[in-house]
Amino acid sequence: MKKSTLALAVALGAIAQQAGAAGFIEDSKATLGLRNFYINTDNRDGAPGTTTRSKNAEWGQGFDLRFISGFTQGTVQFGVDAIGLYGMRLDSSRADHGNYSGTASGGTVFPSDGNKAVDDYASLGLTGKVKISQTVLKIGTLQPNNPVIKTNDGRLLPQTFQGGEIVSNDIKDLTLTAGQIEHGKGRNSSNNEGLSIAGANGSSNYDAGNFVNKFYYAGADYKITKDLTASYYYGELKDFYAQNFLGLVHNWAIGPGVLKSDLRYYRSRDNGANGDTAGYYTTGYYSDHTTNATKVKGKVDNDLYSYLALYSVAGHTFGGGYQYTKGDSDFPWLNQGDGSSNSTTTDMQIQKFARAGERTWQARYAYDFAKVGVPGLTAGVVYLKGSNIQTTTGDKTEWERDITLAYVVPQGPLKNLGVAWKNAMWRTDVATRDQDENRLIVSYSIPLL
Repeated sequence: MKKSTLALAVALGAIAQQAGAAGFIEDSKATLGLRNFYINTDNRDGAPGTTTRSKNAEWGQGFDLRFISGFTQGTVQFGVDAIGLYGMRLDSSRADHGNYSGTASGGTVFPSDGNKAVDDYASLGLTGKVKISQTVLKIGTLQPNNPVIKTNDGRLLPQTFQGGEIVSNDIKDLTLTAGQIEHGKGRNSSNNEGLSIAGANGSSNYDAGNFVNKFYYAGADYKITKDLTASYYYGELKDFYAQNFLGLVHNWAIGPGVLKSDLRYYRSRDNGANGDTAGYYTTGYYSDHTTNATKVKGKVDNDLYSYLALYSVAGHTFGGGYQYTKGDSDFPWLNQGDGSSNSTTTDMQIQKFARAGERTWQARYAYDFAKVGVPGLTAGVVYLKGSNIQTTTGDKTEWERDITLAYVVPQGPLKNLGVAWKNAMWRTDVATRDQDENRLIVSYSIPLL
């Protein structure tokens, strides 16, 4: 029996003995989240390839049932969480599924049955938890979100991971985090799979990649003052990469508004087999600088620096930032090839803007219409321009413009009903097709406990 499974069984056994204890039931919460999700991707410029149609479009209904227990009483307290996910296909033709070749693990939204979308898919996750003072250990299904690992929630159902995590707030103003992840379940999948990175995950044919079951992470967030927080995190994907992160976040009241400064640095290097085994190499641009020989895969070698400033005043948020990478490889993160997220400030609706050598500036604007008497209505636009992307055919550029318009009913019988439209346009001179994308999302959260 795996260690994580054994620990979960022990926790559930202890809970069963104390289920009637005050706190476990009284502090429990249960919610049913409903998400109706439509996505339309227009792959522009050029003829369809063997894995890319000119259009991908899918529509589905998702159900996200969550139970979060309180804790039993005593010095050592126990609890259990559960998450049930179910996705139902409303529309997805074989032509629009996004996997018409049948070689990928799934389409844009749904898992694949050959080259067509399945009718539905589901998964169940359980998490045992133990609390001592202000320290909580969780083992089972997790959705971590920190600078070195981030759960993706950009489709019908969210991504989940399997492993263990401990978070401690016993020291004033200091949060300590550590964890180990063994498997990930993609946003368009019902199966737990191994862990990998771009270039090694065989994303065009899931079975062809290399995967491992060990991702370690640890970090600290320290609140130096009420307005300044410093962070350090370390992440290591066995046989792929080791990554160090340093961050500073500062809030400064200037005039009628607040200026938020977000400074980040990542140092990523090869680990184990990634240093000398081709099947574990990642994407990037590699040159020996002597014979002009170049290749597009190699070991992890990347430094990423970024700064983002956001000034908020009277419902308006104005932002600007800059990011650049140096080294031979693209910036690495957990990427199984079926949809993923990272914690850079340039992780956008379509692209990540973290290729080898890339220099990216961005501009942002958002407005909260509550300031003019329409609470719940928000709008925003982001523009990014990346240059100096290193390729075997010279430096390339890309840009993306994202628009978001969202409304959440703030009160009344339909409280928590949300409607959102997300539009993105991406253009590039890298050897791939440009994209336009629209997402329409209707969501509703029903409290059950």
